[in-house]
Amino acid sequence: MSHTLTASGTFMGEPLNGSGDLLPPDAMYEAARVFGRQVHWRGGLDWDFSGFDTNPIPAEFESLVHSFLRTVLASPAADRGWKLPETTLALPWILRLFPAIKYIFWIRDPRDCILGSHCTDDLANFGVAAPPVADDHLRRAISWVYQYNLVKATCPPAQWIEVRFEDFVLQQDETLARISDFLGRKLAKIPVRPETVYRWRTHPDAVCYDFLEPALRAYNYEIPAGSRFIKTDLC
Repeated sequence: MSHTLTASGTFMGEPLNGSGDLLPPDAMYEAARVFGRQVHWRGGLDWDFSGFDTNPIPAEFESLVHSFLRTVLASPAADRGWKLPETTLALPWILRLFPAIKYIFWIRDPRDCILGSHCTDDLANFGVAAPPVADDHLRRAISWVYQYNLVKATCPPAQWIEVRFEDFVLQQDETLARISDFLGRKLAKIPVRPETVYRWRTHPDAVCYDFLEPALRAYNYEIPAGSRFIKTDLC
């Protein structure tokens, strides 16, 4: 999405990495930790996200976010934005700092997400308490469902659209038209790689945990007949 917006004339900050993420990310990472340390873990996969829509936002958090976004905020460009996946880890406060902007929430099938490593794999690195597990795939799945629960518990802003990565890749024209309508301007078409979607169907390490099933159904992801979910006990 970042590449699409850049190709369409949106200033996405600078510098950017190959994925279109705004760099350096350190200030946003630290802001996510400020947020994460205030999330109460009740045990298992239950976190308390109440109060984040009303409690005061720490000055440290706001300063860190503004430091991360300094090139975006200072730009005179009419269309500005940024992309960094870890922004989701502090979504409630981000929405309160920037209530008027347009948000594109990017979704990807968790069965594909947990096949590869990411810096959010271990929530403890961002100050969030979670079940201690040894398996990498399970740890990634816990992080994925934590972020899903956080988004679900957050009241979306006035201007919010949800886009599945798979739809963007496999139905780019229709998906671009929907996002263009949301943004109020035509977006450019970029090359996509169909082989990047639904890797879990053939990948030898693919797994699916039972606690991911509600999210899969909520986002209308395919659940083949006879699918076996790995049961977990994370109490």
